[in-house]
Amino acid sequence: MMRRHWLLVGACGWVLLILMFVSKFINFSFRIPSDYAERREMFVWTFPSVTTKHTSVQWPDKGASQPYILSSVSPSVVEPIDWQSMNEKRLELLSTVCRNASMWNLTHTTVDKFVLDRIFVCDKHKILFCQTPKVGNTQWKKVLIVLNGVFSKVEAIPENLVHDHERNGLPRLSSMTDTEIRQRLNSYFKFFIVRDPFERLISAFKDKFVKNPRFEPWYKHDIAPAIIRKYRRSHHDDNESVGLQFEDFVRYLGDKSGRQRLDRQFGDHIIHWLTYAELCAPCDISYNVVGHHETLERDAPYILKAAGIADLVSYPNIPPGITRYNRTKVERYFTGISQRDVRRLYASYQGDFNLFDYQTPAFLLD
Repeated sequence: MMRRHWLLVGACGWVLLILMFVSKFINFSFRIPSDYAERREMFVWTFPSVTTKHTSVQWPDKGASQPYILSSVSPSVVEPIDWQSMNEKRLELLSTVCRNASMWNLTHTTVDKFVLDRIFVCDKHKILFCQTPKVGNTQWKKVLIVLNGVFSKVEAIPENLVHDHERNGLPRLSSMTDTEIRQRLNSYFKFFIVRDPFERLISAFKDKFVKNPRFEPWYKHDIAPAIIRKYRRSHHDDNESVGLQFEDFVRYLGDKSGRQRLDRQFGDHIIHWLTYAELCAPCDISYNVVGHHETLERDAPYILKAAGIADLVSYPNIPPGITRYNRTKVERYFTGISQRDVRRLYASYQGDFNLFDYQTPAFLLD
C-alpha cells in the first residue's frame, strides 16, 4: 500500500514538472513576436548638425529629437544605421567624380530651363525635389503636394492629379525669376533619388513600351516606330507591328552621337531614360541628400527627418522587396544582346554608375 502511494506521488511530480516545462516553452514562443515589435517601435534616430562638402544641412538637435518610428515605412528596418555618415560618403563620392576631368562630359550639364523644369518647389518648407523618373517619384510628388497644402494626406490625392502640373499645386523652379531661382538653390533643402542605371532603363522600357499604363499613345505610335526604323538591324519582318524590342531600345540609347536628332524630335518624353546628370545636374547644383531606390525603405524616413518634415507627412508604404535590385531580371532582359551594344550602353551611362557608386555590370560586359 505504501509503495503504491509513493508511486502515485512520483507520477504526480513528473506530471507537474512536464506541465511547468510546457508552460515555460509556450510563454517563450509567444513572447518572441511582441519583443520584436517592441524593439521595432523603440528604434530612434537622432541627427546632430553636419556640414557636407556639397552644402550645409542643419540636422535636428540631438537633445530635441523624438522617437522616430520606421514601421510605417518598412517593418523590416530594425538595425540602427548611421545615415548621416552614409549621406556624407555619397556626397563625397559625388564630389570626387565631379572633379574627374576624364568624366566631365558624362557628369556635367548646363543648369538651364530643362533642368529647372525637373525641380519642384515647396516654398512653405523650403524644399527642392529633382524628379528622376522610374525611382518612385510619384510618391515624393504626393509628399510635396501635401506639404503645399493642396491635400491633407497622400492617400487622398487622385492618381491622375499627381502628374497634372497645372492643378497639383507643385510649382517648378523654372517658373521663377533668376533671383528667386538663385535664392532657392542657395538656401533650400535639395534632394533627388537614384537607382541602378540599367535596372532603371528596364523599368522605363516596360512602362512606356510594354505596359504603358498611363495611356500615352505617342510612345507606341511615334517614338517606338522611329527607333525601330533607325536601329532595328533585321528588317526581314519589316513591320512595326512587332513593337519595340529591348534590343532596339539598347541600340538607340548606346548611340551617343546618332540619337540627338531623334531626341529633339521626341522632346521631353525622353526624360524617362536620360542620365541623372542630364536631369538634375548633380555636379552643378549642391544637393543635400542623394537617396537610393534600393534602400528607399530607410532613405525615405531619413530624408523626411533631414528636411524637418517627419512630423508633418509620411512617405507612402513600400511593398516588401519592390525596391531590391534584381540581377536576374537584368540578365534576362540583356540575354541575346551583343556585348558591343551593351558596352556602348554602359559608356553612355558610365557617369551615373560612377557618380552614385553603382557596380559596373561585369556579368554583362565580360
